Amino acid sequence: MLVSTISRVAIPAKLSGYTRVETAFNTNSVYTGNTSGVAAAHNRLGNVFTSRARLGLNLDTRTATEYGVLRTFFAGTFTWTDGSFGAAGGASTYAGDGVAGGSLGVYYAFIQFAGFTMGKSVSQFSAPWVSYPGNNFDGLVGGGGTVTGVNQLTYTAQLGNGVSITGSLQDPNQYYQAGVNNLGLPGAFGYGTNNQAGNAAPDIVGKLEVDQAWGMFEVTGAAHNNHAGYYGGTEPTGHPSDKWGFAVGAALQIKNIPTGAGDDIKVQGVYTNGATRYNIQDLAGQAGASVIFGGSSVAGVYNTLGIGFAPDSVFAVNGGHELVSTWGMRGAFNHNWDPHWSSSLYGAYAAVSYNNNAKALLCGAGGTIVTLAGAGMTTCNPDYSISQLGGVTRWTPVKGFTISGDLLWTHLDQRHAGTAPAAFASIGKPAGTYQFSDENTYQISIRAQRNF
Repeated sequence: MLVSTISRVAIPAKLSGYTRVETAFNTNSVYTGNTSGVAAAHNRLGNVFTSRARLGLNLDTRTATEYGVLRTFFAGTFTWTDGSFGAAGGASTYAGDGVAGGSLGVYYAFIQFAGFTMGKSVSQFSAPWVSYPGNNFDGLVGGGGTVTGVNQLTYTAQLGNGVSITGSLQDPNQYYQAGVNNLGLPGAFGYGTNNQAGNAAPDIVGKLEVDQAWGMFEVTGAAHNNHAGYYGGTEPTGHPSDKWGFAVGAALQIKNIPTGAGDDIKVQGVYTNGATRYNIQDLAGQAGASVIFGGSSVAGVYNTLGIGFAPDSVFAVNGGHELVSTWGMRGAFNHNWDPHWSSSLYGAYAAVSYNNNAKALLCGAGGTIVTLAGAGMTTCNPDYSISQLGGVTRWTPVKGFTISGDLLWTHLDQRHAGTAPAAFASIGKPAGTYQFSDENTYQISIRAQRNF
């Protein structure tokens, strides 16, 4: 009998983690933006501030084998977040974490063996910094996300000299479905209702990466299947045929720049067609369904209103998928002032475009948007863009403990013009006339974190 001469060596399991406390001002959620719901209403129902406390725990085990390292990894969080208020029937309603409830989050749970990664990990489409080129803010557009992991089956081949290629199948249900909107079903502002059906195919992701002393460069691609339910909700009403969308992206990190030790520049760009979540990532979901309000001094107009919706596709009854296209980018310059102070300037952009067939369904004669908006709408154009610019400064008085402040500006540039009748009772807005307008929001976040 042949006996392997390579021993199996178990490396002691490593337990690590962090405790974090944070408060965000001018939002109803911590670090995910204020571009929809009560957070964007700008009235008494929205929180002036929202606070959160979290414990994160990581468990990492590794065993050396003749096939390479066998690794298992788990990352979980225990979180308490103060809740928010809404309105129903004229009375306020509260949604929170309960007296001593909180929530448990399973970020990562995966096995790595012989080049394979199996389980819940960051998507292979995402850059190594995920959606944080220099920021604390969760909701940055302009590239991939899944900081909390996506289920996948992945193989990575190391080609040497820091070059690798990766192929991956990942489950799209939780994080990569932006919606396939059925215009035959009532929905917000005539954009239809999401008619997503069950999983039919995994997303197919590929990556080429070069990681060396000067920095990192990667190109990525993904194919995403759009699979809708039934036109009328039941089997005899029929359904559109599946249609594949795609995303392509690139990311670049430049290290050792002359501004200081440890400084770097990170930038990435992405284009999608029928695969919106690879640009407006899962934690930036509100930016893909924006309804932002502002004050108005125009007689007969209750509020200004900026809207922008970015599903993967739209379709009419007895019609096929019309895929929605997006492009975007994000990046940051990160600078260390000294061993205790650092700052980052970051920004992001995402533009959403509907094809001519989709615009005809939404804005043409009998289109779903113009029908709801009525004669007050002077321009109907569902295209829009989101711009974000922010800065964060961090103080690390002792190793492993950091206090940071993050300021973010978000701008919604929407293309509709004129007025429309609407009502938003769930956030305290009455039935009335609303004027389409570009809108801005701001958010300040303060965080303290101890790593161990």
